Amino acid sequence: MTRDQRRPKLESFGNAPVLLSAALRRYPKKMWLFKPGLDRWSIHEIILHLADSEASAYVRCRGFIAEPGSNGLHRIDTARWANSLGYYHQSTREALEIIRRLRKMTFQLLASIPDPVWQHCVDHPEQGSLSLEDWLHHQERHIPHHIEQMNQNYEIWFRTHPPRKPATPSARPSVSARIASLSAGL
Repeated sequence: MTRDQRRPKLESFGNAPVLLSAALRRYPKKMWLFKPGLDRWSIHEIILHLADSEASAYVRCRGFIAEPGSNGLHRIDTARWANSLGYYHQSTREALEIIRRLRKMTFQLLASIPDPVWQHCVDHPEQGSLSLEDWLHHQERHIPHHIEQMNQNYEIWFRTHPPRKPATPSARPSVSARIASLSAGL
């Protein structure tokens, strides 16, 4: 792949934290802990997973560049991490800051490397030899995939927690209207 062909994917990778922040503003905070099922993550848990994943990606990316040919990739048991690390008790604000900062640093590094480095490979336990370019393709989709998961959580939450209907106007005048009419009579 040429630099010009790679650029849109790299830009998308770099902009993912902005997309994440925009998505999070659409969801009421009161539903961030909502889990649509026992085997599904809440928005809160997804954010913490993304921070852990970003920390791992930060190191892995550097492994592709500095140690090509190594077997530096191992599979992370994400469910075990979520349960063992107490995601529920961790700060989403701090996790979002980790995502933003590490993604920015990785993007800046990737934007500066020469073309031949993109062909550096490491051994993946399930996929065999994986190039840095292949890794970017996967990583570029990771945050958008989880934003879609958050959208699904929100849709389920909204269907099961519809907004309250606005109160119907009363025929009786409001307190402020009664006070205003009394004041006008003075």
